[in-house]
Amino acid sequence: MQRRVGFPIRPPEVHMQDQTEATARVATRETAADQSRTWRMTALPLAGAALILALGSFAAKAQEVGDDGLIRTFGISTFGELRYTPDSPHLDYVNPDAPQGGEMSFAWSSGSFDSMHPYSRIGRPAVLSNIFFESMLEATADEIGSSYCLLCEEFAYPEDRSHVIFTLREDVRFSDGTPMTAQDVMFSYEILRDEGLPSFRANIPNTIASAEVLDERTIRFDFNPDAPLRDRIQTAGGLPVFSQASHEASGLAFEDSRLDPLTGSGPYVLGEVEPGQRVVFTRNRDYWGDDHWITQGRNNFDAIRIEYYGDSLAAFEGFTAGNYTFRQESSSQAWANNYDFPALSDGTVIREELPDGTIASGQSFMINLRRPQFQDVRVRSALAHMFNFEWTNETLFYGLYAPVVSFWENTWMEADGLPEGDELALLEQFRDQLPPTVFSEEVYAVPESTADRALDRRQSRRALGLLEEAGWVPGDDGLLRNEAGQTLDVEFLNSSPLFDRIINPYVENLRAIGVNASMNRVDNAQLQQRQRDADYDMITDHFPMTYEPGASLRQYFGSLGADESLFNVPGLADEGIDALIEAVVQTETREELDVAVRALDRVLRDRVIRVGQWYNPAHWVAYYNMYRYPENLPPYSLGFLDFWWIDPDAEQDLRDAGVL
Repeated sequence: MQRRVGFPIRPPEVHMQDQTEATARVATRETAADQSRTWRMTALPLAGAALILALGSFAAKAQEVGDDGLIRTFGISTFGELRYTPDSPHLDYVNPDAPQGGEMSFAWSSGSFDSMHPYSRIGRPAVLSNIFFESMLEATADEIGSSYCLLCEEFAYPEDRSHVIFTLREDVRFSDGTPMTAQDVMFSYEILRDEGLPSFRANIPNTIASAEVLDERTIRFDFNPDAPLRDRIQTAGGLPVFSQASHEASGLAFEDSRLDPLTGSGPYVLGEVEPGQRVVFTRNRDYWGDDHWITQGRNNFDAIRIEYYGDSLAAFEGFTAGNYTFRQESSSQAWANNYDFPALSDGTVIREELPDGTIASGQSFMINLRRPQFQDVRVRSALAHMFNFEWTNETLFYGLYAPVVSFWENTWMEADGLPEGDELALLEQFRDQLPPTVFSEEVYAVPESTADRALDRRQSRRALGLLEEAGWVPGDDGLLRNEAGQTLDVEFLNSSPLFDRIINPYVENLRAIGVNASMNRVDNAQLQQRQRDADYDMITDHFPMTYEPGASLRQYFGSLGADESLFNVPGLADEGIDALIEAVVQTETREELDVAVRALDRVLRDRVIRVGQWYNPAHWVAYYNMYRYPENLPPYSLGFLDFWWIDPDAEQDLRDAGVL
């Protein structure tokens, strides 16, 4: 049984939010990327004190200016007005009357786990191991750049955003029943700053200069004067908060791996954990936030169960056998061929394509620029020419995917043609730091290949020409060699058996032109370690960009992150790109941001730091016929862990039939 929901028409002037929350991170991916990094500091940019009220305007009911001159509000928006007011009963896209109960279960087949601590580099954290923790502010799935009070009842800041004061709600309790205080918020901030993941240690001091507990429910954060204005409040308000007392009672150092998680305030607690096999999160029956307007119609399951499998084939068999009940498919081969089992035919399982309005994930073959053989951009471009997306899509993916070309693929921020107008004017400011090709050639994109055969001879000739220009010529054995007689070695590191069918034809294409290419399949633990050590030639990973990019760009593309950030997978260090990142961070209007992002996209593509793969404009889901979702899904979140629910009558029917 298959249902399909129509895709929304998205006018180019609508600014969309990258709200790819836990649901996207937990979906089984047809990739070898490390999915264990469960939190990324996403900055929501703004700058220019004189324009703050214009750029961050709020509905009249959402803010007021006190006698002390501070703006007091329950929400903040980077560009445009807030959608919701203090009187909003619930989010527009939820069903506030959704019944609560039952279990959501799904599979994970991209590695194992041995820890429930997502904020340490020691150990491999379980999927959703950050589910226990909440932050001062909460984003929504139907706005761009808006955040609302969750743990706080209000926050206040001056027009220049030099500081922010959060006031905790009186009723916030940790899952152990103890009240949350401003000291817990201070403790969480300080320990993440000093002992947390590198992303925390790098970004927190760049934005937050200091913090001070004013009283039991009030904490003040002061910001660095040179920190981008639009990063400030959201960075402080987005930090997870956990109980200081529970951590100190554990006797463990913060960085220690642990199966007994830190205590948070979230709607779920740990129910069952079997390392490498399963983890179950159960409803906190005393959750403090049950009556909060922003949680209405959400957190509807009594339990969330994740079953771990050694590979995706075993995971699929587990689904057809009823070992778990929700599956988000990422394999086009499986989607096209495998969904014909009896439970689907008799209506026990529903198969649907649901709209996905988010930016393409940026899934790519990342080229490790730390390797000497990849220093020349012509070599990297030659590698890109030899990946035949068109043949791969038609032959292996049944024509279901679209190519990833831009870093902001499927948005209005993609660079196009030659630079002109405001974009050209911006690029001119950094002409001496940028390659001439940025100005003289249309934005970089590999020409389409033939879909009739894997090896496109035109692309082969182009690639060989580039390699010859870069000093790589055929030797007596047919392999390309440089002046020192070294072969052009390219090892594809891979842990997914499903990816073999994609990488092997690419390897064959490269070997056909003399590149000493190979694929090395390793287990997930080795893959993660080698990626952390930057010990790879090419590897599959993602560049998850946002609709309001800011300081987080430094982690993905900045020179300072080339050797320190886990997210700068290619090891990119380029002064021109550094300058454009700062231009993006310092923009003051939506229009300026769009121009700066297009310029950055153009230069990133010119540097050829990756070979783009593909993306899917739909969520492919299959689930046992008891789950329901709101009639009007938000365009930028599938939300199956957030605002779906179970129809109790349908669940009982499945039980009566012996399915559950």
